[in-house]
Amino acid sequence: MQYPNVLELPHGHLNFPAFLPDGTRGVVRAVSANDLAAVEMQAVVMNTFHLMLKPGASTVGTLGGLHQMSGWDGPIMTDSGGFQAYSLIRENPKQGSINNRGLIFRQQGGKRKYQLTPEKTIQLQIGFGADIVVCLDDCTHAGDDPATQAEAVDRTIRWAISCREEFDRLVDEKGLAESERPKLFAVVQGGGEKDQRKRCAEALLEIGFDGYGYGGWPLDEDYNLLEDMLGTVRELIPAEYPLHALGVGHPEYVAACARMGYQMFDSALPTRDARRGRLYTFTGAEGLGGKWFKFIYMQDEEHIRSAEPISPFCDCETCAGYSRGYLHHLFKLGDHLFYRLATIHNLRFMRLLEDRMRAAYG
Repeated sequence: MQYPNVLELPHGHLNFPAFLPDGTRGVVRAVSANDLAAVEMQAVVMNTFHLMLKPGASTVGTLGGLHQMSGWDGPIMTDSGGFQAYSLIRENPKQGSINNRGLIFRQQGGKRKYQLTPEKTIQLQIGFGADIVVCLDDCTHAGDDPATQAEAVDRTIRWAISCREEFDRLVDEKGLAESERPKLFAVVQGGGEKDQRKRCAEALLEIGFDGYGYGGWPLDEDYNLLEDMLGTVRELIPAEYPLHALGVGHPEYVAACARMGYQMFDSALPTRDARRGRLYTFTGAEGLGGKWFKFIYMQDEEHIRSAEPISPFCDCETCAGYSRGYLHHLFKLGDHLFYRLATIHNLRFMRLLEDRMRAAYG
């Protein structure tokens, strides 16, 4: 089975597999665009929901779009904002509602109402200058009942049709050549119901998209990877299409999904872990066999006098120039330099993991 190994985009290309760090609000926290380039990150993910709230679509436009605003000239994927709106509304129904036209919501503590429709999310993402645009989908929890999953799949399909039509209209209106237009991805929903996943995938494939994503929270209530359902979705999507494991960022789970045939991953976990002092390191110079990585906790007192780098198998700025002892000192101080150096390291780890997955799984 031959999976795609590259995706050509207006601002460059992705060599698969590819991990995309979350730059939710237009920034990968604690690091600059130059830092991202230095660790050879291929692309970043930004969030339509959060960006429409702050700084707002008109401000992003005034600042020249997401690339110029953020200083990042590589590919940018923007998710639809559906998961964030879903989370807000499902946790507190007073914050908004979901219907067949889209989502209506208020910010926490705010009075202004916002509406996110399939058409609007496509308009926003293309206006932002995204390289990969994602359809609005109705997200559910894996444990929701079959009726809820069926309703969400109905909406996801309906919204995908509207997104496809609006995307094609805007591309035609702007006169974008094939090399200039962003790619359009759709998201397969259905929770833990295999028949609903199948129904959703088949309908989305009939509509036709450039790539697809696994929708819904990818972990069970014990935070274990839902390998069975992820595998089901991989089987449902033909091998020639790139498949994105949305929200998967734990190194072990990224490798597991790559082994199944997923090409793309995104999560805030590696950068969040870095700021909290949980750093990633390989246990050997190559390969993904056995216990191939481990966590190092910089708050541990064992590092106080350590002159060692975080990892002898990493070539990042942090490992090249700073000891565990100094990083422990910075962490205890709560100094912002720690956040930057730790984030650089974890992102470089994820970038090197891409190379290992490519060698191991093709």
